[in-house]
Amino acid sequence: MEITCYRDPEISREARHLPASTYNLAITLLSRCPTRHLFVPIRSMQYMAIVDHEEFVFIDGERKCWIDIAWRNFKRQDRDALDQPVAYDAVYYREGMSAVMTRLQSEFPAALQLLVNKTRLDGAARIIHFPAKN
Repeated sequence: MEITCYRDPEISREARHLPASTYNLAITLLSRCPTRHLFVPIRSMQYMAIVDHEEFVFIDGERKCWIDIAWRNFKRQDRDALDQPVAYDAVYYREGMSAVMTRLQSEFPAALQLLVNKTRLDGAARIIHFPAKN
């Protein structure tokens, strides 16, 4: 799938935290993609999330290829453990997006989980042996 996305001028930005489970799941699914982009339909909101290693962008079904909100500048290296939240910047390209942002916080993880449930893993499982610490 190929989509060309456009951005209006940035209206505002705020620092936020993404739960580790959501960030880790998105990155895990992205790593399984042969392309470097993961498309996540958020059907309950009529939005499409496009995930890459730099940002997560959210596109409204009515505006097609115009980005409404982008989650950028993930500070994954600032956390001490994989179960800690990841700081990021939420960038808004339209007015009045606070209600949409609130819904995305719950609907995006649910959409990721639906995608996991549909994803078939190809290949045999591997066990990675770690040497014991003495």
